Amino acid sequence: MVDHLEKGPKKNIAENRKARHDYHIEEVFEAGLVLKGTEVKSLRQGRVNLKDSYARIKNGEVYVYQMHISPYKYAYYDNHDPLRPRKLLLHKREIKRLYGKVNEQGSTLVPLQLYFKDGKVKMALALARGKRKYDKRESIRRREGQREMDRVRKQYTSRY
Repeated sequence: MVDHLEKGPKKNIAENRKARHDYHIEEVFEAGLVLKGTEVKSLRQGRVNLKDSYARIKNGEVYVYQMHISPYKYAYYDNHDPLRPRKLLLHKREIKRLYGKVNEQGSTLVPLQLYFKDGKVKMALALARGKRKYDKRESIRRREGQREMDRVRKQYTSRY
């Protein structure tokens, strides 16, 4: 739910900008992650990539796949696998709701953002529907139009 994301100070680690281009975002949930110590240290250094990551519900639990957290450079032993599936921590009712929507509507679960909140690593997980090619072109057209209007507005206000 979106209201979870507003509380408390948060420090952004990584963002999946491509997700907003490729998907219509319907709903956003906040989830904790089950991580190893070396993964958290790598996250503090910002060494993570969310680009091709996705989430799936498996046996009543949500896992995120293809999220690349680089190995911690200073680990003496027991470093983590960079692409291992990581469990997300959500309430049971949220998992049931997501399960119903993903199976019924053909939506998917896409990680949007990774951040620290009160010392804990959190993920903004979106329930999203894929955009068609013409939807993407429309988004680009709208964004270019907004840039053009902003540029003209800036020129106009700088004259006076």
